[in-house]
Amino acid sequence: MSPPLARVLTLLELLQSKGALTGAELADRLATDVRTVRRYVTHLRDLGIPVQAERGRYGGYRLAPGYRMPPLVLTNDEALAVVLGLLAAQRVGMGTATPASAGALAKIERVLPHALREPLAAVQQTLFFTANPVTPQAPETAVLLALAHAAHAHTTVNIQHQSWREDRTARDLDPYGVVFHAGRWYVVGHDHLRGSLRTFRIDRIASVAPRATTFTPPDDFDPAAHLAATLAEGPYRWEVEVLIHGPLHEIARRLPRSAVTLTARENGVLMRTRAERLDGMAHMLASLEWPFTIHRPDELRPALKKLAAQLIAAAESL
Repeated sequence: MSPPLARVLTLLELLQSKGALTGAELADRLATDVRTVRRYVTHLRDLGIPVQAERGRYGGYRLAPGYRMPPLVLTNDEALAVVLGLLAAQRVGMGTATPASAGALAKIERVLPHALREPLAAVQQTLFFTANPVTPQAPETAVLLALAHAAHAHTTVNIQHQSWREDRTARDLDPYGVVFHAGRWYVVGHDHLRGSLRTFRIDRIASVAPRATTFTPPDDFDPAAHLAATLAEGPYRWEVEVLIHGPLHEIARRLPRSAVTLTARENGVLMRTRAERLDGMAHMLASLEWPFTIHRPDELRPALKKLAAQLIAAAESL
């Protein structure tokens, strides 16, 4: 596909998705000038596409009301980006309760030309991942979309929620944001029932109904950071505090920030977390390349000694 044709099709896509745009805005998005934009508009009109022009200081271009796009047209790079994105979403469990990703892939494959369909099929058949796939906890599509819309519009919603104990409650929620983490979808917001900031798994929400009220979210609130802190403070058996004698930025790259909190100290980085099993914590600490000092719990020391004995025995075995 030649660069001018690709830009003409991109112009059509911009007008379809963005509505009215000025010539300067289109020129900026297409990396060209206003005069060339006018020429592209003429090409579209020659193809029978009703592009309307509005003159004046605030004028611009728009498609005639009711006009529908022709069939999907993708460049090679765009098709590869879409296919890889869908495959990655399937891999990490970033889907909903219906097989939407598989359906989208099938539709894209049907409309692609044969010359592009075969290479993309080869990508799917020869693509491998180093990480193990997660078991997704998929929410209902309607529930996820309703929560995202309410968070964007700052609208209070009523949710029907089921806890892990299978207790069902109806509560009003001011959703501040939707977060995807480790194969699960979460919504973070102000829970009117408890009068506090709460996090809910979306796959446990049966329905969402909008209320007539709106809310103002806290300034600079980060739903992802709040979720990470909440998960790190989960109800685990052991509270762990270890001073790691290494640089903060390197340690932060090695440890899951959703499970630990790191604080810089003069002689290292203080790691705080919680754990259900100390043998797993011993393995994690042993995998680090920096020395460390255990602050608590003392029960972590025998777990490390046991691991060390296993490693020594493996090294000395014939």
